[in-house]
Amino acid sequence: MPSHSRPVITVALPVPLRRAFDYLSDDAGVAPGCRVQVNFNRRLHVGVVLGSASAPPGGDGDDLKPVLQCLDARPLLNHDCLSLLRWAADYYLHPVGEVIAAALPPALRRGKSADWTPPQRWSLTEAGAVALRELPARQTARRARLALAASGGPLPLDALTRALADEGWLAANVATPGMPADAHWPALNPAQQQAVDGIAARGGIQLIEGVTGSGKTEVYLHAARACVEAGGQALILVPEIGLTPQLRARFAERFGDSVCVYHSGLADGARLDAWQRVRHGHARVLVGTRSAVWLPFQRLGLIVVDEEHDPSFKQQDAFRYSARDVACYRGKQAGCPVLLGSATPALETRHLASTGRYGHQHLPERIHKAATPRVECIDLRGQRLQDGLSPPLIKALDDCMAGDGQALLFLNRRGFAPLLLCNQCGWNAPCPSCDAHLTLHRGPTQLRCHHCGHVQPPPRQCPSCQSSDLRPIGEGTERLEAALATRYPGERIERFDTDRLPNAAALHARLDAIHRGEVRLLVGTQMLAKGHDFPHLNFVGIVSADQALFGADFRAIERMGALITQVAGRAGRSGQPARVLLQTHVPEHPLLSTLIQRGYAHFVDAVLAERRAIGLPPFAHLALLRADALTMAEALGFVEMAERKLPPVPGVITLPPQPASMARRGGRHRAQLLLIAAQRPALRAAIEPWVMRLASLKAARQVRWSIDVDPIDVF
Repeated sequence: MPSHSRPVITVALPVPLRRAFDYLSDDAGVAPGCRVQVNFNRRLHVGVVLGSASAPPGGDGDDLKPVLQCLDARPLLNHDCLSLLRWAADYYLHPVGEVIAAALPPALRRGKSADWTPPQRWSLTEAGAVALRELPARQTARRARLALAASGGPLPLDALTRALADEGWLAANVATPGMPADAHWPALNPAQQQAVDGIAARGGIQLIEGVTGSGKTEVYLHAARACVEAGGQALILVPEIGLTPQLRARFAERFGDSVCVYHSGLADGARLDAWQRVRHGHARVLVGTRSAVWLPFQRLGLIVVDEEHDPSFKQQDAFRYSARDVACYRGKQAGCPVLLGSATPALETRHLASTGRYGHQHLPERIHKAATPRVECIDLRGQRLQDGLSPPLIKALDDCMAGDGQALLFLNRRGFAPLLLCNQCGWNAPCPSCDAHLTLHRGPTQLRCHHCGHVQPPPRQCPSCQSSDLRPIGEGTERLEAALATRYPGERIERFDTDRLPNAAALHARLDAIHRGEVRLLVGTQMLAKGHDFPHLNFVGIVSADQALFGADFRAIERMGALITQVAGRAGRSGQPARVLLQTHVPEHPLLSTLIQRGYAHFVDAVLAERRAIGLPPFAHLALLRADALTMAEALGFVEMAERKLPPVPGVITLPPQPASMARRGGRHRAQLLLIAAQRPALRAAIEPWVMRLASLKAARQVRWSIDVDPIDVF
């Protein structure tokens, strides 16, 4: 075949270049959404076909490289998926090849086969029934396996099962997922029923705002039931891996084995299997973290974003996307409802609901009419603290432990102490790679940077003055746990932070122990504030809220309000009396006072009024240019050059180029430029051509830079 007649296809490659690439293909039928293997820059890459292309004008395409191999007979990504990914690349101004690669499980990115065999059920044949009766008793393994098949239980696909199938004693059938016939569906209270009816009537994007313990999950379950019964698939997004086990269990009670899980903590094989189950329609309900928003659903009929306010839904490196916002776009694309659930909605979500852009369903009361506990402030000024705890908090905790209650102490700072200080000269342990102090840990004893991961042993003497008087300053969860163990020697204490619980399995085991009543005292970070149900908890102590009150980021106060409300909401869910105590040095802070005395809704109104007055989201739109380099001169120089290249667009203002609040992190120096506009079209008009100009700069190859659209962390 003459070269000029060979088809030309456009391929998205996982490289940091803002374009796709043309290749010659021997297969005229290779379709968009298929993977191909190609040579790019003297390396083999797996790319995804975007479509057909024409040969270059005036040429026959002979200078194009050929596709080395087409990896898929049929597209892995359908038209809707490709459209979603191309929209995301455009909206977030990120290379389309990297966006598409992020949407594939690791095994498919590496070029592994996409062949998939649906799960099978094994049934006992007539010959198997005879064998079960006649097999000698000594053949215990065979008899047990046949008996399990007879009872309808799941069989492992191992050598024994295959051997019994070869004997003709077992028959394999494709498993058809479905809802258990005996699933219990409790009656909804009036507010829950009104929310379910409102979802069905209005559709679109809806805020499900309910106080902690109001039964939002039950609303999700009923909405998913309507979706599945109509032949659709439901996507349930949670902010962290640790929340997937309990939510999966709740859904599996109602939807059986049609529920699966997808997140980065799964082994590559399990992630690929879940991805395939969704793609082939075998999974009717998917519970997952932010990456699950990209999966190739056959018939997407519902999206739920639980704890939608949580910043974990924003990817904070590489491809910086918001799974919540992508979910909203995908819901519009699929024409299905999107439920944004929270007791403390993000200000952007609350504003859009108040203006009528989103529907708004309220769940104002806890189920079983349990009262939401009132937060009481403890003024720390003039108090003598013991391990960070004031006398009033200690007394309340003693009272709880003297009874049969369960207590939680919240401290959003892991490690033993945030600072190791020389009492003679004031030296403190710096991170060699970051503008940050090292945190002292005691399990094992080491100094650790919570930003770059650097670890070193603590010195025996001060490196500055050689004094041996080195003291841990401040409290972390480790130190608090040790102090409580001394005070309550007979109690089992569980600490919840990423040091103690690095994966979902470890977290699930601890939660089971708590629900069984084996643990009465909990210590933890924000890991405990998200979506967990502790039915026996009747005391919460918030050790400190002051750090967020004076944070540099304008969102710090919003996060503080949400965190306090969420932590307090863990208590008193079973209807028993509960107390929540909050320690602070500034009880008179106006926003903190509003939150404590008038509740989260009034707090949000006050913060929104501030945001409106100074022109910040949701009353403005942001884009942040980030750059890092080996020196601050290089990073800041690039950002300054970028500011000069910014096209003048009315309504777009910039803050002066400046170092990031942590100017050095992981050995790299960081600088940034913030763009603000009252209207999103004006911001887009500025940054779209700007990005292309920056990509063509020689200096752009000397630094690492990115555009963060709708940043949630600007300092």
